Amino acid sequence: MNENLLGIIAGLLTSGSMIPQLIKVIKEKNADDLSWGMLGVLIVGVSLWTWYGVLKDELPIILTNAFSVAVNITLLICCLIYKKK
Repeated sequence: MNENLLGIIAGLLTSGSMIPQLIKVIKEKNADDLSWGMLGVLIVGVSLWTWYGVLKDELPIILTNAFSVAVNITLLICCLIYKKK
């Protein structure tokens, strides 16, 4: 198997791990159980991985972590919309 393809598949699986949580939050319109700290740390971490991928010119790292940033920022926005005060 091509190593770039392997990297993309692995990255998509790990990056996509938050999609079920995002779907649940959107479906239930409730984000009370989510941790702001966890989301913040995760967004910073995957953003740094994306930057690292750019510096190393590694497309699988760039694509999968950029996807993860987008998913997690969407989840953060949902938290802002649905989290009860």
